[in-house]
Amino acid sequence: MLEKIFKLKQNNTNVKREMIGGVITFLTMSYILIVNPNVLGTTGMDKAALFTATALATIVGTLLMAFIANLPISQAPGMGLNSFFAFTVVLTMGYSWQFALTAVFIEGIIFIILTFFNIRELIVKSIPKSIKDAIPVGIGLFITFIGLQHSGIIVKNDTTFIGLGDLANPNVWIALIGLVVTGTLFARNIHGAILIGIVVATVFGIIFGEIHFPEGNLVSLPPSIAPIFCKFEWSNIFSLNMLLVVFTFLFVNLFDTVGTLIGVAARAGFIDKDGNFPQIKKALFADALGTTFGSILGTSTITSYIESASGVASGGRTGLTAVIIAIMFGIALFFAPIILMIPASATAPALIIVGLFMIASVVNINFNDISESLPSFLTIIMMPFTFSIAQGIVFGMLSFVIFKLFCGKARQISVAMYIFAALFLLKMISDGMHVLS
Repeated sequence: MLEKIFKLKQNNTNVKREMIGGVITFLTMSYILIVNPNVLGTTGMDKAALFTATALATIVGTLLMAFIANLPISQAPGMGLNSFFAFTVVLTMGYSWQFALTAVFIEGIIFIILTFFNIRELIVKSIPKSIKDAIPVGIGLFITFIGLQHSGIIVKNDTTFIGLGDLANPNVWIALIGLVVTGTLFARNIHGAILIGIVVATVFGIIFGEIHFPEGNLVSLPPSIAPIFCKFEWSNIFSLNMLLVVFTFLFVNLFDTVGTLIGVAARAGFIDKDGNFPQIKKALFADALGTTFGSILGTSTITSYIESASGVASGGRTGLTAVIIAIMFGIALFFAPIILMIPASATAPALIIVGLFMIASVVNINFNDISESLPSFLTIIMMPFTFSIAQGIVFGMLSFVIFKLFCGKARQISVAMYIFAALFLLKMISDGMHVLS
Protein backbone atom coordinates (compact mmCIF):
# COMPACT_ATOMS: atom_id res chain seq x y z
CA MET A 1 0.00 0.00 0.00
CA LEU A 2 2.78 2.44 0.93
CA GLU A 3 4.59 1.67 -2.31
CA LYS A 4 1.44 2.30 -4.34
CA ILE A 5 0.64 5.59 -2.59
CA PHE A 6 4.11 7.11 -2.23
CA LYS A 7 6.11 5.38 -5.02
CA LEU A 8 9.04 4.55 -2.73
CA LYS A 9 11.09 2.52 -5.24
CA GLN A 10 10.63 5.12 -7.94
CA ASN A 11 12.08 7.73 -5.56
CA ASN A 12 14.93 5.43 -4.49
CA THR A 13 13.90 5.22 -0.85
CA ASN A 14 12.34 2.85 1.68
CA VAL A 15 10.15 2.94 4.78
CA LYS A 16 13.11 3.10 7.18
CA ARG A 17 14.65 6.13 5.45
CA GLU A 18 11.29 7.87 5.33
CA MET A 19 10.72 7.29 9.04
CA ILE A 20 14.17 8.62 9.95
CA GLY A 21 13.65 11.66 7.74
CA GLY A 22 10.27 12.35 9.33
CA VAL A 23 11.55 12.10 12.91
CA ILE A 24 14.52 14.37 12.18
CA THR A 25 12.34 17.00 10.50
CA PHE A 26 10.02 16.92 13.53
CA LEU A 27 12.96 17.46 15.87
CA THR A 28 14.23 20.43 13.87
CA MET A 29 10.86 22.22 13.69
CA SER A 30 8.94 21.12 16.79
CA TYR A 31 9.89 24.44 18.41
CA ILE A 32 6.87 25.89 16.56
CA LEU A 33 4.64 24.23 19.19
CA ILE A 34 6.29 26.48 21.77
CA VAL A 35 7.04 29.62 19.79
CA ASN A 36 3.76 30.07 17.91
CA PRO A 37 1.53 30.11 21.04
CA ASN A 38 3.95 32.57 22.68
CA VAL A 39 3.93 34.90 19.65
CA LEU A 40 0.19 34.79 18.92
CA GLY A 41 -0.59 34.75 22.65
CA THR A 42 0.60 38.38 22.87
CA THR A 43 -2.65 39.35 21.10
CA GLY A 44 -4.79 37.99 23.93
CA MET A 45 -5.50 34.66 22.24
CA ASP A 46 -5.68 31.65 24.56
CA LYS A 47 -2.19 30.06 24.62
CA ALA A 48 -3.43 26.58 25.50
CA ALA A 49 -5.89 26.66 22.60
CA LEU A 50 -3.10 27.99 20.35
CA PHE A 51 -0.93 25.00 21.25
CA THR A 52 -3.61 22.61 20.03
CA ALA A 53 -4.43 24.70 16.97
CA THR A 54 -0.73 24.90 16.04
CA ALA A 55 -0.33 21.13 16.26
CA LEU A 56 -3.56 20.38 14.37
CA ALA A 57 -2.80 22.92 11.63
CA THR A 58 0.68 21.42 11.24
CA ILE A 59 -0.73 17.91 11.05
CA VAL A 60 -3.37 18.83 8.47
CA GLY A 61 -1.05 21.00 6.35
CA THR A 62 1.67 18.34 6.34
CA LEU A 63 -0.74 15.55 5.43
CA LEU A 64 -2.04 17.68 2.56
CA MET A 65 1.53 18.00 1.30
CA ALA A 66 1.97 14.23 1.69
CA PHE A 67 -1.12 13.09 -0.19
CA ILE A 68 -1.57 15.89 -2.75
CA ALA A 69 2.05 16.52 -3.75
CA ASN A 70 3.83 13.39 -2.35
CA LEU A 71 6.63 15.56 -0.99
CA PRO A 72 8.73 15.15 2.22
CA ILE A 73 7.86 18.69 3.27
CA SER A 74 6.15 19.83 6.46
CA GLN A 75 3.78 22.78 6.76
CA ALA A 76 3.14 24.79 9.91
CA PRO A 77 2.31 28.36 11.01
CA GLY A 78 5.04 30.47 9.44
CA MET A 79 7.64 32.34 11.47
CA GLY A 80 7.47 35.97 10.38
CA LEU A 81 3.88 35.61 9.29
CA ASN A 82 2.83 34.92 12.88
CA SER A 83 4.86 37.98 13.95
CA PHE A 84 3.08 40.11 11.35
CA PHE A 85 -0.24 38.73 12.62
CA ALA A 86 0.51 39.56 16.25
CA PHE A 87 2.83 42.56 16.35
CA THR A 88 1.71 44.47 13.25
CA VAL A 89 -1.97 43.76 12.60
CA VAL A 90 -3.05 43.48 16.25
CA LEU A 91 -0.56 45.30 18.50
CA THR A 92 0.49 48.09 16.09
CA MET A 93 -2.50 48.64 13.77
CA GLY A 94 -4.89 48.06 16.67
CA TYR A 95 -7.15 45.46 15.09
CA SER A 96 -8.52 42.46 16.93
CA TRP A 97 -7.01 39.03 16.52
CA GLN A 98 -10.34 38.00 15.03
CA PHE A 99 -9.74 40.58 12.26
CA ALA A 100 -6.30 39.07 11.63
CA LEU A 101 -7.71 35.54 11.47
CA THR A 102 -10.27 36.74 8.94
CA ALA A 103 -7.46 38.15 6.80
CA VAL A 104 -5.66 34.79 6.92
CA PHE A 105 -8.86 32.99 5.91
CA ILE A 106 -9.39 35.36 2.97
CA GLU A 107 -5.75 34.91 1.98
CA GLY A 108 -6.21 31.14 1.91
CA ILE A 109 -9.30 31.37 -0.29
CA ILE A 110 -7.52 33.76 -2.67
CA PHE A 111 -4.50 31.44 -2.79
CA ILE A 112 -6.72 28.49 -3.73
CA ILE A 113 -8.18 30.52 -6.61
CA LEU A 114 -4.81 31.89 -7.72
CA THR A 115 -3.24 28.45 -7.65
CA PHE A 116 -6.09 26.90 -9.63
CA PHE A 117 -5.65 29.47 -12.41
CA ASN A 118 -1.80 29.40 -12.26
CA ILE A 119 -1.73 33.07 -11.24
CA ARG A 120 0.63 32.59 -8.30
CA GLU A 121 3.48 31.77 -10.66
CA LEU A 122 2.69 34.86 -12.74
CA ILE A 123 2.71 37.09 -9.63
CA VAL A 124 6.12 35.76 -8.64
CA LYS A 125 7.54 36.76 -12.01
CA SER A 126 6.15 40.32 -11.81
CA ILE A 127 7.84 41.32 -8.53
CA PRO A 128 11.42 42.68 -8.78
CA LYS A 129 14.05 40.18 -7.70
CA SER A 130 15.75 42.73 -5.44
CA ILE A 131 12.55 43.19 -3.42
CA LYS A 132 12.07 39.41 -3.22
CA ASP A 133 15.58 39.07 -1.82
CA ALA A 134 15.10 41.95 0.63
CA ILE A 135 11.84 40.79 2.22
CA PRO A 136 13.22 37.72 4.08
CA VAL A 137 16.17 39.84 5.25
CA GLY A 138 13.85 42.44 6.76
CA ILE A 139 11.68 39.75 8.32
CA GLY A 140 14.81 38.11 9.73
CA LEU A 141 15.86 41.34 11.46
CA PHE A 142 12.29 41.88 12.66
CA ILE A 143 12.09 38.38 14.17
CA THR A 144 15.50 38.83 15.79
CA PHE A 145 14.36 42.13 17.29
CA ILE A 146 11.31 40.42 18.77
CA GLY A 147 13.46 37.61 20.19
CA LEU A 148 15.78 40.12 21.84
CA GLN A 149 12.75 41.88 23.34
CA HIS A 150 11.17 38.67 24.65
CA SER A 151 14.40 37.73 26.35
CA GLY A 152 14.92 41.12 28.00
CA ILE A 153 18.30 41.48 26.26
CA ILE A 154 17.06 44.78 24.81
CA VAL A 155 14.52 47.00 26.53
CA LYS A 156 12.83 50.36 26.12
CA ASN A 157 15.07 53.36 26.80
CA ASP A 158 13.56 56.85 27.20
CA THR A 159 16.71 58.54 25.84
CA THR A 160 17.80 56.25 22.97
CA PHE A 161 14.47 54.42 22.36
CA ILE A 162 16.11 51.02 22.98
CA GLY A 163 19.02 49.88 25.13
CA LEU A 164 20.66 46.90 26.79
CA GLY A 165 18.50 45.13 29.34
CA ASP A 166 19.22 44.41 32.98
CA LEU A 167 21.92 41.74 33.14
CA ALA A 168 20.72 40.86 36.63
CA ASN A 169 17.50 39.58 35.07
CA PRO A 170 17.62 35.74 35.02
CA ASN A 171 15.58 35.68 31.80
CA VAL A 172 18.44 37.41 29.97
CA TRP A 173 20.81 34.63 30.97
CA ILE A 174 18.26 31.94 30.14
CA ALA A 175 18.08 33.35 26.61
CA LEU A 176 21.84 33.82 26.24
CA ILE A 177 22.56 30.27 27.40
CA GLY A 178 19.96 28.95 24.98
CA LEU A 179 21.47 31.00 22.14
CA VAL A 180 25.00 29.72 22.80
CA VAL A 181 23.82 26.11 23.00
CA THR A 182 21.67 26.36 19.87
CA GLY A 183 24.39 28.10 17.84
CA THR A 184 27.00 25.55 18.92
CA LEU A 185 24.76 22.61 18.00
CA PHE A 186 24.06 24.11 14.58
CA ALA A 187 27.80 24.60 14.04
CA ARG A 188 28.29 20.91 14.80
CA ASN A 189 25.44 19.91 12.43
CA ILE A 190 23.43 18.26 15.21
CA HIS A 191 19.79 17.69 14.27
CA GLY A 192 17.20 19.22 16.56
CA ALA A 193 19.51 22.09 17.58
CA ILE A 194 16.67 24.56 18.13
CA LEU A 195 14.63 22.13 20.21
CA ILE A 196 17.65 21.08 22.29
CA GLY A 197 18.52 24.75 22.86
CA ILE A 198 15.00 25.42 24.13
CA VAL A 199 15.16 22.41 26.46
CA VAL A 200 18.57 23.46 27.87
CA ALA A 201 17.35 27.04 28.37
CA THR A 202 14.25 25.71 30.12
CA VAL A 203 16.39 23.59 32.46
CA PHE A 204 18.37 26.68 33.43
CA GLY A 205 15.08 28.52 33.90
CA ILE A 206 14.11 25.89 36.45
CA ILE A 207 17.52 26.20 38.15
CA PHE A 208 17.14 30.00 38.30
CA GLY A 209 13.66 29.62 39.79
CA GLU A 210 11.93 31.29 36.83
CA ILE A 211 10.05 28.17 35.71
CA HIS A 212 7.87 25.90 37.78
CA PHE A 213 6.52 22.47 36.90
CA PRO A 214 2.80 22.36 36.16
CA GLU A 215 0.49 20.92 38.77
CA GLY A 216 -1.30 17.68 37.97
CA ASN A 217 -0.54 15.25 35.17
CA LEU A 218 2.29 15.93 32.73
CA VAL A 219 0.43 14.01 30.04
CA SER A 220 -3.14 15.01 29.28
CA LEU A 221 -5.72 15.40 26.58
CA PRO A 222 -5.05 18.39 24.29
CA PRO A 223 -6.53 21.74 25.40
CA SER A 224 -9.74 22.77 23.66
CA ILE A 225 -9.51 25.09 20.65
CA ALA A 226 -13.00 26.48 21.35
CA PRO A 227 -11.72 29.97 22.42
CA ILE A 228 -10.17 30.56 18.98
CA PHE A 229 -11.98 28.14 16.65
CA CYS A 230 -13.64 29.80 13.65
CA LYS A 231 -13.55 33.26 15.32
CA PHE A 232 -13.87 35.53 12.29
CA GLU A 233 -14.75 39.21 12.13
CA TRP A 234 -16.40 40.34 8.91
CA SER A 235 -17.14 44.01 9.69
CA ASN A 236 -13.96 45.44 8.10
CA ILE A 237 -13.37 43.07 5.19
CA PHE A 238 -13.85 45.82 2.56
CA SER A 239 -11.51 48.34 4.19
CA LEU A 240 -8.17 49.47 2.74
CA ASN A 241 -6.40 48.16 5.84
CA MET A 242 -7.88 44.70 5.25
CA LEU A 243 -6.65 44.90 1.66
CA LEU A 244 -3.15 45.81 2.86
CA VAL A 245 -3.10 43.08 5.51
CA VAL A 246 -4.38 40.39 3.14
CA PHE A 247 -1.90 41.48 0.46
CA THR A 248 0.99 41.32 2.92
CA PHE A 249 0.00 37.83 4.04
CA LEU A 250 -0.31 36.83 0.38
CA PHE A 251 2.97 38.43 -0.64
CA VAL A 252 5.15 37.14 2.20
CA ASN A 253 3.65 33.65 2.17
CA LEU A 254 3.93 33.47 -1.61
CA PHE A 255 7.68 34.01 -1.71
CA ASP A 256 8.39 32.17 1.53
CA THR A 257 6.59 29.06 0.28
CA VAL A 258 7.99 29.16 -3.26
CA GLY A 259 11.52 29.72 -1.96
CA THR A 260 11.24 26.85 0.52
CA LEU A 261 9.75 24.46 -2.03
CA ILE A 262 12.42 25.20 -4.61
CA GLY A 263 15.22 24.93 -2.02
CA VAL A 264 14.06 21.61 -0.57
CA ALA A 265 13.18 20.21 -4.00
CA ALA A 266 16.64 21.06 -5.33
CA ARG A 267 18.26 19.28 -2.39
CA ALA A 268 16.07 16.22 -2.94
CA GLY A 269 16.83 16.14 -6.67
CA PHE A 270 13.27 16.97 -7.77
CA ILE A 271 14.32 19.82 -10.08
CA ASP A 272 14.51 18.75 -13.73
CA LYS A 273 17.30 19.59 -16.18
CA ASP A 274 15.49 22.78 -17.26
CA GLY A 275 15.29 24.06 -13.69
CA ASN A 276 11.57 23.34 -13.35
CA PHE A 277 9.80 21.73 -10.39
CA PRO A 278 6.92 19.68 -11.86
CA GLN A 279 5.11 19.23 -8.53
CA ILE A 280 5.04 22.90 -7.58
CA LYS A 281 1.38 23.49 -8.47
CA LYS A 282 0.26 20.58 -6.27
CA ALA A 283 2.52 21.82 -3.47
CA LEU A 284 1.13 25.35 -3.73
CA PHE A 285 -2.39 23.95 -3.68
CA ALA A 286 -1.60 22.03 -0.48
CA ASP A 287 -0.21 25.25 0.97
CA ALA A 288 -3.37 27.21 0.11
CA LEU A 289 -5.65 24.56 1.62
CA GLY A 290 -3.45 24.39 4.73
CA THR A 291 -3.65 28.14 5.29
CA THR A 292 -7.45 28.16 4.91
CA PHE A 293 -7.90 25.26 7.31
CA GLY A 294 -5.39 26.75 9.76
CA SER A 295 -7.33 30.00 10.00
CA ILE A 296 -10.49 28.05 10.83
CA LEU A 297 -8.62 26.28 13.63
CA GLY A 298 -7.41 29.64 14.92
CA THR A 299 -3.81 30.13 13.84
CA SER A 300 -1.82 32.30 11.46
CA THR A 301 -0.75 31.54 7.89
CA ILE A 302 0.51 28.02 7.15
CA THR A 303 3.66 27.74 5.06
CA SER A 304 6.26 25.16 4.04
CA TYR A 305 9.17 24.80 6.46
CA ILE A 306 12.78 25.02 5.37
CA GLU A 307 13.60 22.63 8.25
CA SER A 308 12.20 19.92 5.96
CA ALA A 309 15.60 20.01 4.28
CA SER A 310 17.05 18.25 7.33
CA GLY A 311 14.74 15.29 6.76
CA VAL A 312 15.54 15.27 3.05
CA ALA A 313 19.25 15.27 3.88
CA SER A 314 18.59 12.21 6.06
CA GLY A 315 16.97 10.27 3.23
CA GLY A 316 13.34 11.43 3.12
CA ARG A 317 12.08 11.59 -0.46
CA THR A 318 8.30 11.12 -0.48
CA GLY A 319 5.09 12.05 1.26
CA LEU A 320 5.63 9.17 3.69
CA THR A 321 8.22 11.35 5.42
CA ALA A 322 5.52 14.02 5.79
CA VAL A 323 3.11 11.44 7.23
CA ILE A 324 5.69 10.50 9.88
CA ILE A 325 6.12 14.20 10.72
CA ALA A 326 2.35 14.54 11.17
CA ILE A 327 2.25 11.48 13.42
CA MET A 328 5.01 12.95 15.62
CA PHE A 329 3.07 16.19 16.02
CA GLY A 330 -0.01 14.13 16.88
CA ILE A 331 1.91 12.46 19.71
CA ALA A 332 3.16 15.87 20.92
CA LEU A 333 -0.46 17.02 21.32
CA PHE A 334 -0.76 15.06 24.55
CA PHE A 335 2.20 16.75 26.26
CA ALA A 336 0.73 20.28 26.45
CA PRO A 337 1.36 20.79 30.21
CA ILE A 338 5.11 20.27 29.72
CA ILE A 339 5.40 22.33 26.55
CA LEU A 340 3.27 25.27 27.75
CA MET A 341 5.38 25.83 30.86
CA ILE A 342 8.31 26.96 28.66
CA PRO A 343 8.68 30.77 28.87
CA ALA A 344 9.34 33.32 26.14
CA SER A 345 12.96 33.74 27.29
CA ALA A 346 13.64 30.09 26.46
CA THR A 347 12.11 30.38 22.97
CA ALA A 348 13.78 33.72 22.20
CA PRO A 349 16.96 32.00 20.88
CA ALA A 350 14.80 30.20 18.30
CA LEU A 351 13.56 33.55 17.01
CA ILE A 352 17.10 34.93 16.86
CA ILE A 353 18.49 31.87 15.07
CA VAL A 354 15.61 31.80 12.54
CA GLY A 355 16.28 35.51 11.96
CA LEU A 356 19.88 34.63 11.16
CA PHE A 357 18.80 32.06 8.57
CA MET A 358 16.43 34.52 6.90
CA ILE A 359 18.99 37.26 6.22
CA ALA A 360 21.11 35.04 3.95
CA SER A 361 19.47 36.37 0.77
CA VAL A 362 21.03 39.82 1.34
CA VAL A 363 24.05 38.61 -0.69
CA ASN A 364 21.82 38.41 -3.79
CA ILE A 365 20.97 42.12 -3.79
CA ASN A 366 22.76 44.24 -6.41
CA PHE A 367 24.30 47.02 -4.30
CA ASN A 368 26.07 48.52 -7.33
CA ASP A 369 22.75 49.83 -8.71
CA ILE A 370 21.19 52.27 -6.23
CA SER A 371 17.82 52.08 -7.98
CA GLU A 372 17.83 48.41 -6.88
CA SER A 373 19.71 48.60 -3.59
CA LEU A 374 17.96 51.62 -2.02
CA PRO A 375 14.41 50.16 -2.31
CA SER A 376 15.81 46.87 -0.99
CA PHE A 377 17.51 48.68 1.89
CA LEU A 378 14.29 50.51 2.75
CA THR A 379 12.39 47.23 2.67
CA ILE A 380 14.88 45.72 5.11
CA ILE A 381 15.28 48.53 7.64
CA MET A 382 11.66 49.69 7.78
CA MET A 383 10.45 46.32 9.02
CA PRO A 384 12.27 46.30 12.37
CA PHE A 385 12.35 50.11 12.74
CA THR A 386 8.60 50.55 12.23
CA PHE A 387 7.87 47.20 13.92
CA SER A 388 5.87 46.31 10.83
CA ILE A 389 6.51 43.91 7.97
CA ALA A 390 3.75 45.64 5.99
CA GLN A 391 5.42 49.05 6.19
CA GLY A 392 8.71 47.58 5.01
CA ILE A 393 7.02 46.17 1.91
CA VAL A 394 5.14 49.43 1.30
CA PHE A 395 8.28 51.58 1.45
CA GLY A 396 10.31 49.10 -0.59
CA MET A 397 7.90 48.59 -3.46
CA LEU A 398 6.79 52.22 -3.63
CA SER A 399 10.38 53.48 -3.64
CA PHE A 400 11.29 50.93 -6.33
CA VAL A 401 8.70 52.40 -8.69
CA ILE A 402 9.67 56.01 -7.85
CA PHE A 403 13.43 55.53 -8.24
CA LYS A 404 13.10 53.55 -11.45
CA LEU A 405 10.89 56.27 -12.93
CA PHE A 406 13.22 59.10 -11.88
CA CYS A 407 16.28 57.16 -13.12
CA GLY A 408 14.77 56.69 -16.56
CA LYS A 409 14.29 52.95 -16.11
CA ALA A 410 10.52 52.77 -16.41
CA ARG A 411 10.77 49.70 -18.63
CA GLN A 412 11.99 47.72 -15.62
CA ILE A 413 8.69 48.30 -13.82
CA SER A 414 5.98 45.70 -14.35
CA VAL A 415 2.29 46.55 -14.67
CA ALA A 416 1.67 44.77 -11.39
CA MET A 417 4.23 47.01 -9.65
CA TYR A 418 2.42 50.13 -10.89
CA ILE A 419 -0.82 48.74 -9.47
CA PHE A 420 0.79 47.88 -6.13
CA ALA A 421 2.45 51.31 -5.90
CA ALA A 422 -0.85 53.05 -6.64
CA LEU A 423 -2.58 51.05 -3.89
CA PHE A 424 0.18 51.81 -1.39
CA LEU A 425 0.18 55.52 -2.28
CA LEU A 426 -3.59 55.62 -1.89
CA LYS A 427 -3.24 54.03 1.54
CA MET A 428 -0.61 56.60 2.61
CA ILE A 429 -2.78 59.50 1.43
CA SER A 430 -5.77 58.01 3.24
CA ASP A 431 -3.79 57.75 6.47
CA GLY A 432 -2.51 61.31 6.05
CA MET A 433 -6.01 62.67 5.52
CA HIS A 434 -7.19 60.81 8.62
CA VAL A 435 -4.41 62.41 10.72
CA LEU A 436 -5.14 65.91 9.36
CA SER A 437 -8.83 65.55 10.07
